[in-house]
Amino acid sequence: MTAGPESSADKPIRFRTFDEGITTVPDTDGRSHLMDSRILGDLFTSKALRAVFTDRAMVQSWLDAEAALAQAQSDLGIIPAQAAAHIADQADAGLYDLQVIGAEIEETAHPLVPLIRALAAKAGPQWGAFVHYGATTQDITDTGLILQVREALELVRSRLHDLMGILTTLAQRHRDLPMVGRTHAQHALPITLGFKFAVLLAECERHAARLQETESRVLVGELGGAVGSMAAFGGRGPELQDHMMRRLGLGSAVVPWHTARDGLAEVVNVIAMVGATCGKIANEVRVLQRTEVAELEEPFVLGKVGSSTMPHKRNPMFCEYIIASAVLCRQAPAHMLAAMHQEHERDMSLWGVEWAVVPETFCLVGGLLERTAWILDGLVVHPEALHRNLHRLGDLMLSEAAMMHIAEVLGKSEAHDVVYQAAMSAWETQRPLRDILMENAEVIESGVDCDRLSKLLVPEGYLGSCGTLVDRAVASAESFLAGQRQPVASVNRRTA
Repeated sequence: MTAGPESSADKPIRFRTFDEGITTVPDTDGRSHLMDSRILGDLFTSKALRAVFTDRAMVQSWLDAEAALAQAQSDLGIIPAQAAAHIADQADAGLYDLQVIGAEIEETAHPLVPLIRALAAKAGPQWGAFVHYGATTQDITDTGLILQVREALELVRSRLHDLMGILTTLAQRHRDLPMVGRTHAQHALPITLGFKFAVLLAECERHAARLQETESRVLVGELGGAVGSMAAFGGRGPELQDHMMRRLGLGSAVVPWHTARDGLAEVVNVIAMVGATCGKIANEVRVLQRTEVAELEEPFVLGKVGSSTMPHKRNPMFCEYIIASAVLCRQAPAHMLAAMHQEHERDMSLWGVEWAVVPETFCLVGGLLERTAWILDGLVVHPEALHRNLHRLGDLMLSEAAMMHIAEVLGKSEAHDVVYQAAMSAWETQRPLRDILMENAEVIESGVDCDRLSKLLVPEGYLGSCGTLVDRAVASAESFLAGQRQPVASVNRRTA
């Protein structure tokens, strides 16, 4: 009997090599992630933040740390001044072929040694021997990452302040514009549109305060040597660290933080919260742009296409991009909390988590802030829709006003029961709540002021303290922004 074709189950398993077939991919620009995609990247991330976390910027931050270390050692007489000068002169990322560095990193499986070797070679045989003198890899990569975080924080802070300014304007502009307040996605009580923006403004102010407060804990450099004991520095480690960080404009740690990752975890948590607020703002605009609601609308310019098949659509697509970006930020805090589980005195297992999560979260949040500010700055408000929806339930939405008025005579519990029964009847019969209450024997016999009750059952007259609360939120935000210190000048970074 002739054997049939070899079945897949009979074939030996063949594993592909790591780089097999890569050369056949036509797109050779090296971009394979949404964060820096030439096609979709600008819909989700910030160009300015991406520039902070490019390969060249990362290498430059490492070189800045190496140069500052050498200069600090020179200050203390640990290495010759000429060595520090030569090392600093060569600490320019533009002098290095990053593709070669990358290839050597792949070969050595070490993230920093190839750059150390290249820097030492450029400094020359006499002075290159003092490159990375007594430090460990994590001292340089951690300090470099903090330099990048400092620059990224300045950009995020600036964009958050811009957003606060726009929210301030909207809160003031619409301070007294009545609209429906909703709870559980249902009409609840009247508020003002300005009040809605004031709530968001206060939330952003708290984020700005958190960013400011976290600086002293996160903008701290690293120098500990192999296990953090600074043994290689001959008892001068703490002094050396102080000199090095002073040159970089960073804080000097009380004790090396090789395995204490709480600072980075904190800052990622804070900026992820900023991203969540942007997502919430975008979603609020999106749901209020629904055809059935139509109270707000994201900016529209002729040429923006809502659908490839339904030409009439004006979809809130920019809001949707923001919501998607905010979702991508949600797991960042969880990843950073996991990265805090470091073992012993140093452990490389979880560095890679930070190297991925920190840049991505900053780039996403930068994009979120830029796009949220753009949407709010050009936000379209439809007052006629706000008024229409405000009166959709007639006086039924003023049930609380009626209850509190009747409670002055009957007490809260009994008044609630009376108004509840009347409100349910109004729902079923589509009659005004006032008419049903005026037919209630208990209400009539109680001596309730019926004329005042009628005046209370008008949405525009039951706005509570919305105006005052807007004023308070605006004053607080303006005071905060006025009191912000000028940003600390970053180290001169020679990025290309």
